[in-house]
Amino acid sequence: MSVNSSSSSLNPVIHCTDSSVGLFISTAYITTNAVLLLPLSILILCLGHRRWRRRSFATTSHSDIFTYHMAALELISVFSSAVFFCGTYAGLPEVMKVGYSVVSVVFPGQVMFHILTCVDRYLAVVHPITYLGLKNVRGVRIRNISIGCVWLLCFAWTGVRALYMPEAPVIPYFCLLGFSLVVVSFCSLSVLCVLIRPGPGEVGGDRERVDQSKRRAFHTIVAIMAVLWFWFTGVLVCLSLEISHILSHNGGCVVLTSSSWFTLPSSLVLPLLFLHRAGKLPCCN
Repeated sequence: MSVNSSSSSLNPVIHCTDSSVGLFISTAYITTNAVLLLPLSILILCLGHRRWRRRSFATTSHSDIFTYHMAALELISVFSSAVFFCGTYAGLPEVMKVGYSVVSVVFPGQVMFHILTCVDRYLAVVHPITYLGLKNVRGVRIRNISIGCVWLLCFAWTGVRALYMPEAPVIPYFCLLGFSLVVVSFCSLSVLCVLIRPGPGEVGGDRERVDQSKRRAFHTIVAIMAVLWFWFTGVLVCLSLEISHILSHNGGCVVLTSSSWFTLPSSLVLPLLFLHRAGKLPCCN
């Protein structure tokens, strides 16, 4: 199951599969990722297809559309991880390279769809008039262009990785993740300010309904911000330990492969929020 030394020219993560502990952690992550995300992604896409069949797709919110694309990204991640998994156990570095290259393009898509979702909720609460104006054909066109740009960024990320080979693109990685944290944190604080300072004309039942809508938007943004901060902090700590050179080769591989686990909550947050809104989570009211 061990990969020969030529794998070290691909990426440190791939090189760590030569370590039995690193291989075990990677296998556990890939398996957990598939068990959790595969059924969630398929369910979300099935619900989206059902809405399309019912001709209710045109009235679907922008946030739900972003979630559909996130689910498609997660399916790509699961299947490319399976390719990486097969290449690892078959001792085929080229197959591992293909799997790892495909799974790496998911990262910018995850980050950008999180940003787009938060900006959508931010506009709905802070700039409601502008947001209502984006529900027409012009708004759909802007949304579709934004989604197209996200997918282009995913494919462009392969070029970024090629520039940094055989190392990982650490600087672009943290720049994009840090940018997302700035935008999402700004959206969160802005929505919070509106939430604690109700606008004029919101009285009685109307005020309660509007406040509930604002709270839902705030909870969505805070959930996304929490998992992004968890991701950023966890990977930063792991990277710092790796760079410190105080760990042995096996210890460094344990830290490096363990950093993948910090991305899991960010993959789950949008699907779970979507299913919660759709009433498909029986464990939650």
